[in-house]
Amino acid sequence: MKKIKLLSLIILCAISFANSQTFKFVTTIESVVSAGAGRSRMIVSEDDGTVSELELENLFSLVGIKFKNIKTNDSIITKKLSQMEQKGYKLVFVAPSVYGSKNETGIFLTRYIFRKD
Repeated sequence: MKKIKLLSLIILCAISFANSQTFKFVTTIESVVSAGAGRSRMIVSEDDGTVSELELENLFSLVGIKFKNIKTNDSIITKKLSQMEQKGYKLVFVAPSVYGSKNETGIFLTRYIFRKD
């Protein structure tokens, strides 16, 4: 009986803790399509429940990888992550993902998960 009461108390505390938190997602999609034909974006879940979309630079141009665009994207992403921290959100998890095909096209997708107590 004591074990059941203790387990019930632990579950109640966990539910209470989870309900007092807010989660937000920032997702970056960086295109790896030759000739700069891809579309790269940052998708942000806003505090009011809406979703905004910011343009990022494509990683490739007609002549190959474009390092200036990588630098620009890093700057945009860093700025957004800093803004989230200033709003009181804490970065709790980063989920990177890569999708590609044999014809040298694909995307880098990174999902940043934030929590605010």
